[in-house]
Amino acid sequence: MSLPLHAKGSPRALPSTEASFLWRKLSEHRTALWRTASIGLFFLVWEIAGRVPISFAFPTFLETLRAFLNMLFNGAFVAAYAQTLQPLVIGIAISAVVGVGVGIVMGLSRFAEWLVAPVFIVLQAAPMAALIPLITFVYGIGLLAKTLAVIMLALPVIALNGYKAVRNANPSLVSMCVSFQGTRWQTITKIIIPDASPVIFAGLRLGLAAGFIGVILAELLITPTGIGDLITYHRSVADYPEMYAAVVSIILVSTLTLAALEAFELRVLRPEKRRT
Repeated sequence: MSLPLHAKGSPRALPSTEASFLWRKLSEHRTALWRTASIGLFFLVWEIAGRVPISFAFPTFLETLRAFLNMLFNGAFVAAYAQTLQPLVIGIAISAVVGVGVGIVMGLSRFAEWLVAPVFIVLQAAPMAALIPLITFVYGIGLLAKTLAVIMLALPVIALNGYKAVRNANPSLVSMCVSFQGTRWQTITKIIIPDASPVIFAGLRLGLAAGFIGVILAELLITPTGIGDLITYHRSVADYPEMYAAVVSIILVSTLTLAALEAFELRVLRPEKRRT
């Protein structure tokens, strides 16, 4: 005697099982889908605004994308970023070493906080676009001036984040180390710095973002080189799709760099925050 089909393999349950599986997959990728949809909507609005047009100097998204691909494959971006990244890398490296070190010292010493912290607070609040011409007047228009522009924007961010991270280290962990007769050096190296490292690394990411702003301001205000030269040149000859493509390239490079640093932070410093 043959059994009913639903008694043999329960085929009636398959659609609901497949639906629940698809719903679970959609839930896992919900954030990525929303981000993709928002980016697509932004590009659509950009295309419509360019076709209206809202300004004769505002190209459509497709024109900008075409110009971006042309500049990518003809080597214009490669040559520009080879010049832009040099002062950026040097400035960020100096800012990271000095900023993290000074931030840790300020967090550990009240005297260092009183002596140094106001300087970084003033630098962070100062209008850098107004100070960059002064750098040009003193140091000329070479690599040194552009590197100093990067340092002036990145260093205060990194130093103040390091200072706050060390100052707000978990007091329970510090007390535990002291109760187990840990030395001052052990407390700093085994407890305070490891506990503060996620915030310090977040400060590095913010400093890198500020450094990007500094190097672009330097190339626009000090000397037309690198990616700033592409923006200035194409604006002067009214090649607006190419000008917007250069601006978009800055956003893409900075976004991808910061995303890579964030992924490194989650993998190395905060693995408990990774999504399973």
